[in-house]
Amino acid sequence: MPKITAYNLVRAISLLPRSANYNYINPSTPGLIHIENVILPAGPIQFRRWNPRKGESAAGAKIESISTEMIWRVSNAVSVGDPVNLDRLLGASYNTRSVLETLIALTPEFYYCYPGRIKDIDGRSSIEHGHKHLVWLPDEPHKNGVLEEKKMQNMAVSEIPIQSVTYDNLVLPADMAIGGDMDIEAVRRHTQIQIALYLIGLQLGYRTWIAQNDKGIVYRDRLLIDQPGIIRTLDSENIISAFPGAGSSARFIDCIWFQNHRFMPAVMEVEHTTGVTSGLTRMKGLQDCMPAFQTRYVIVAPDDNREKVVYEANRPQFKSLNARYFPYSAVEELYYICSHRKLHGITQDFLDCYMEKVCEVQ
Repeated sequence: MPKITAYNLVRAISLLPRSANYNYINPSTPGLIHIENVILPAGPIQFRRWNPRKGESAAGAKIESISTEMIWRVSNAVSVGDPVNLDRLLGASYNTRSVLETLIALTPEFYYCYPGRIKDIDGRSSIEHGHKHLVWLPDEPHKNGVLEEKKMQNMAVSEIPIQSVTYDNLVLPADMAIGGDMDIEAVRRHTQIQIALYLIGLQLGYRTWIAQNDKGIVYRDRLLIDQPGIIRTLDSENIISAFPGAGSSARFIDCIWFQNHRFMPAVMEVEHTTGVTSGLTRMKGLQDCMPAFQTRYVIVAPDDNREKVVYEANRPQFKSLNARYFPYSAVEELYYICSHRKLHGITQDFLDCYMEKVCEVQ
């Protein structure tokens, strides 16, 4: 399934004609938009907006900005053929959302549309006139710089609220909080993702190794090393002990899943703010100790780090890993499913839906 990123959105907006002034999608919204500057690769986007009906002009309009954070938030919500409501996605968080919505719709692969809205009241359902959405249709491009509506016949959107992921109480050991190059909040975010990976593995029936130096984390008022499904020592793992040197190579890898003492579904390095190469290097060290053993070598990183992950994973010294990319949004989507549904009968192929292969075919 194709995936769009902030880099793609910003690149497409940068190709819109700069000489034009653009109307909003909604004709009842007065005003014009002019693109001043587009900062590649992922923003910000600078623009002016003004309302001629009020006697305003471009010359008197201030330069405003659409942040990189906002663009990534939108791109993470976009998938092929699925309408997305930017007003609902962004809410009151951004007063420039209607400008971004318009600029995206002006690019060739995006249309605006009004799918039906499913309304549930007291057990009775009906389909009402829908709100404005954007839809990504990369195989049906329209003319650049033109707003095009897509009729979404027989399509309706349920507006049941999307649930948020909640991390239970998490306490970092003092030496972990002040050590290394990451500040306390970066360390906390890194650890939250490790906890999510552990809980996903627990739900899928895996036992989990967490890096030796992270065992002092307190989760739900218990040391992580005392949690169910956490491996206390690698010495007891036949998979690792069968390969000389594998134990020392694996000791500081952020997360490793084990299954039935016979399989190792994934070896994962969480790269929050540190360089991707450090995680790849640790995984390569483990692969060198057990080259014949098949597993997934995975970089887990924020969604806006994809380009860096792809570049580093394809460097010659790391190509043998055939590394995968597990973005934070996918981790939290899978974590949410695992924490709210009792999954069973899951195959290895299920993981491949979440971990993107990023290495070029050799």
